[in-house]
Amino acid sequence: ITYTMVKAVAVLTGSEGVKGTIFFTQEGDGPTTVTGSVTGLKEGLHGFHVHALGDTTNGCMSTGPHFNPAGHVHGAPEDEIRHAGDLGNVTAGADGVANINVTDCH
Repeated sequence: ITYTMVKAVAVLTGSEGVKGTIFFTQEGDGPTTVTGSVTGLKEGLHGFHVHALGDTTNGCMSTGPHFNPAGHVHGAPEDEIRHAGDLGNVTAGADGVANINVTDCH
């Protein structure tokens, strides 16, 4: 059996100075590791999810639905049945930075 390492990167540029870089790594059919950081956020919890499309020409309106190849309902990261793109919340500190380190099997 030969496994392939798959990697992707998302460069985020939002309104009001929000920006970040998110890295996705998966080896074979193993879990996906999501790492990176987002800056310029208000302190506190922020929903973190992956959309189906990479088109940001019209903000969230053009990114499509949450990534959901199995057609499941929304759910939390600990739920067995959920969108694969539902990754829970990230927390921004008083400095406006949210550091991301998620390992996901969906």
